[in-house]
Amino acid sequence: MRIPCPYCGERDAHEFAYLGDATVTRPDPAAADAAQAFHDYVYLRDNPAGAHQEWWYHANGCRQWLRVARDTRTHAIAAATSARVSGEPA
Repeated sequence: MRIPCPYCGERDAHEFAYLGDATVTRPDPAAADAAQAFHDYVYLRDNPAGAHQEWWYHANGCRQWLRVARDTRTHAIAAATSARVSGEPA
């Protein structure tokens, strides 16, 4: 699989570290049910088939976080943007 890094160009996936699902939101630690919400956030994840948003870290390159739109069935990558551009903290 080749990932198009917006800083370094297209690179092999072995240069990157996969973080996970970019569509989940971290729960509020001040919420009344914070313990259960964090349990669900960490352990209960969907395993989607098809188009999906993921976090990838270019560990052996520019060391930037990327938000990658990838089809989990074919590994085809539709887009890769900087995590900072997508509005999410890196």
